Amino acid sequence: MLQTSPGQRITTAKLAAEVGVSEAALYRHFPSKARMFEGLIEFIEESIFSRINLILTDHKEAIVRCHHITHVLLIFAERNPGMCRILTGDALMGENERLRIRVHQFFEKLESQYKQVLRERKLREGKGFTINEQALANILVSFSEGKISQYVRSGFTKKPSEDFSEQWLFLLADK
Repeated sequence: MLQTSPGQRITTAKLAAEVGVSEAALYRHFPSKARMFEGLIEFIEESIFSRINLILTDHKEAIVRCHHITHVLLIFAERNPGMCRILTGDALMGENERLRIRVHQFFEKLESQYKQVLRERKLREGKGFTINEQALANILVSFSEGKISQYVRSGFTKKPSEDFSEQWLFLLADK
């Protein structure tokens, strides 16, 4: 429903009808609609951060790590269009404020992860960047958020990974 009904508010009645159960059955599994959204946010966090942990284990170079982290996020978004509406806040309009706070915290945690990877570059590789790690981490998160927003605005036609390789070369041309 998040994917097929862009811009529309999802009610528990509509959700129950879509999955073929009663509203009461939904509430037996979830105490509130906010809790349903929290479950989706938890799925997003677990999916992305478990992959990031694998990337950190498998790769040691900061630039390669950042590339893979960004690419994983964009591919996740592409494969889960409805989740993009949650990440952009579109599906959370009129919902509990704590849901938007959770999404904000997701992106803050992502930015912290980038920052740590970028700071470790000096220790691991003996190299720095021409701008500070905080600013660069923010650019990477902003880039990803922008690609996801563009995907939602396009009705899920402009894929987040489209032109990523070329854009990545430009983003870190002066590494």
